[in-house]
Amino acid sequence: MWKSYFKDKVIIVTGASSGIGLASAKLFASLGARVSIASRSLDKLEALASELAANYGAEVLCVQTDVTVEEQCNNLIAKTLERFGHIDILVNNAGLSMRANFIDVNLDVLRRLMDVNFWGTVYCTKAALPHLLETKGTVAGVISIAGYSALPKRTGYSASKYAVRGFLDALRIEHLKDGLTVFAFAPNYVESNVRNAALTADGTPQGSTPLDEKGLMSADECALRFAKSLARRRTRQILTPLGKITCAGRQLIPHIDDRITYNYIMEREDSGSDARKN
Repeated sequence: MWKSYFKDKVIIVTGASSGIGLASAKLFASLGARVSIASRSLDKLEALASELAANYGAEVLCVQTDVTVEEQCNNLIAKTLERFGHIDILVNNAGLSMRANFIDVNLDVLRRLMDVNFWGTVYCTKAALPHLLETKGTVAGVISIAGYSALPKRTGYSASKYAVRGFLDALRIEHLKDGLTVFAFAPNYVESNVRNAALTADGTPQGSTPLDEKGLMSADECALRFAKSLARRRTRQILTPLGKITCAGRQLIPHIDDRITYNYIMEREDSGSDARKN
């Protein structure tokens, strides 16, 4: 049974206060893992830790972490080792999105996205890697379909997710014979706060989204698929048939994919019909 894989595993989850990270932390704890949860919101982490301890008797460590700060990422790894002694899985989930045409956007927005999505993954992975090699563990990154097929009005988001995918793929090859698993996980649209928190052209949060989220995959379902893949030591996964078609289209018929993406995002976004990719 794949569920038994997580018993007593030590798992770090960044971006654990909402969305996929929150759902994953809950699932790992319910399966008997010891979980180190990280985000900038210490109050949310502490509330989650209390919930997991009450519901599952889980061992949970809260580490307030801004993944854009290398020293805080180093501290996350050090505190986890101090508490649990080793690390089995690092889940690089912390992420930030945007919604603005490149011609209008302040470049600080793109820098912010690269700092969170790319450098946050790099900093945490760099600090954890020697310890994951000792346990023959797993480095996982939540990269999104946007890491395979670019989105207009998401230039910084797509660029950062492409960068994370390239980083993970190269790391996997470097450690192909070391027993390390490097997993790139690409969900499609998932119910979460990421779109509400997305940055606009001037760097302020969007606050609301035109996307009708009814019928989207729940964060719980996404976390379940993620966990199953981790247990099977997969290295790549693209969720949903539409996500797979999108990625295949980008490779096989890129000029047509450009037009389809334009129609779904550029022409329909304001009407709330931008639900093609995450």
